[in-house]
Amino acid sequence: MGEEGRKLIAGLILLVFIATATCGIEGVNIWPMPKYLRHGAKTLYLSNDFGLKTEGSKYGDASGILKDAFSRLLDVVDAGHVIDGNSTVGNPSLLLKGLNVVISSPNDELQFGIDESYKLSIPSTGKQIYASLEAHTVYGALHGLQTFSQLCQFNGATRMIEVNSAPWNIIDEPRFSFRGLLIDTARHYQPLLMIKKVIDAMAYTKLNVLHWHIVDTQSFPLEIPSYPKLWNGSYSLSERYTMADAAEVVSYAKRRGINVLAEIDVPGHALSWGIGYPSLWPSSDCQEPLDVSSEFTFKVIDGILSDFSKVFNFRFVHLGGDEVNTSCWVITPHVREWLRKKGMNETDAYQYFVLRAQNIALSHGYEIVNWEETFNNFGSKLSRKTVVHNWLGGGVAQQVVAAGLRCIVSNQDKWYLDHVDTPWQQFYMNEPLTNITDPKQQILVIGGEVCMWGEHIDGSDIEQTIWPRAAAAAERMWTPYDLLAKNPREVTGRLSHFRCLLNQRGVAAAPLAGLGRAVPEEPGSCYKQ
Repeated sequence: MGEEGRKLIAGLILLVFIATATCGIEGVNIWPMPKYLRHGAKTLYLSNDFGLKTEGSKYGDASGILKDAFSRLLDVVDAGHVIDGNSTVGNPSLLLKGLNVVISSPNDELQFGIDESYKLSIPSTGKQIYASLEAHTVYGALHGLQTFSQLCQFNGATRMIEVNSAPWNIIDEPRFSFRGLLIDTARHYQPLLMIKKVIDAMAYTKLNVLHWHIVDTQSFPLEIPSYPKLWNGSYSLSERYTMADAAEVVSYAKRRGINVLAEIDVPGHALSWGIGYPSLWPSSDCQEPLDVSSEFTFKVIDGILSDFSKVFNFRFVHLGGDEVNTSCWVITPHVREWLRKKGMNETDAYQYFVLRAQNIALSHGYEIVNWEETFNNFGSKLSRKTVVHNWLGGGVAQQVVAAGLRCIVSNQDKWYLDHVDTPWQQFYMNEPLTNITDPKQQILVIGGEVCMWGEHIDGSDIEQTIWPRAAAAAERMWTPYDLLAKNPREVTGRLSHFRCLLNQRGVAAAPLAGLGRAVPEEPGSCYKQ
């Protein structure tokens, strides 16, 4: 066969692959939907001694990330049931004996842009049946384990865990590298156990960045060893996070494949800083934004980011920069005099503050995320290592990537979880690449983020306000665009199934029917709500 013939056959194979990639999706209840899947119609049963093998893997798992993830897999698959069915009775050819995980990279560093792809196959025949999971990194393998867990289901009649529709062949990878969820621990303190529950549910949905909006106007709950009076701005002595707590959150998230993006929102949203250090305020009567004229202000920011760099090891740090009301700078005599000597007006001072804070972050090895107002006001002055965080509305992402900067999409009309009147359908249909058609610009949209602002959220209602609407957005950020439903009605049943799965795993996900944080309308099956 000549070269042209081989190219023709290769092209035909590719066309067949694309044409069949969506085959077999009908009746499949995986969330988010994988890039490619095929399945059969046979039912297998997990053996009582279902185990983990790593034959052929280059990943040594010295830190136990894979071993712990497999243990969690068994726990969520059991879903609290007593599995007392006798797997030794019946046809042994229907028993799934274990899972062999092969990881090609020995490295378990978690960072932005790592390979999160995986391949999962479950044969339906053989003397001893083992599922196979292949991934380049352990974090891709974690996603594969999550998908495997969704193929398993407890059967109350047999009292065993079933894997239906075998054989399975799944090839998967995320559409966007940044798939975020913001939590706000300044408006209301969130207990550490609740933060961990949120992280667990993020892993179930394949979200991979916890944006921790730690401090704000109302409170400063985090210990900063360089400036220990800062957390005098906490609500109480018990509503605080030590740096050891923060390190535990980062470690807990990493072991589930999730980065932690820490935020200090400067120069606005920082009144609480001055409880411990009043000189950070322009004056006792005008306490926000931070005093732009004081060198101490920037020494404190430097100290915070120095302490951050020892704990928050994500590539990015979020420096806020939104909703800055500069009137305090104008009416405070010493700041006004400083502005006069510098030849600045209040807008110049806002730019000066943001850019100086950026330079401090860069000096600590961080790249920077800023809210979109910084771009809207002085976008050409921002560091080229800036990621602009869009939140005010549509059209901004287009402008950001046209300017050659990266962007995260969180437009408040569709992806703000505290807007409980925004239904899950709008979360699902919100497209980060709207009107961005140039491939070179599309790759500058590194992903999206749903935001759980905390004005009316505490430990009593955070889960049902986040889920299942955040899961709807998670599929938008994971699944290839061409496989996304064009009408959310097409995925209602599958999302309802996933919402019930979250409930079974102890996540207080609200019903789909109704708006955010809805309650069941009447008695009935979880799958009908």
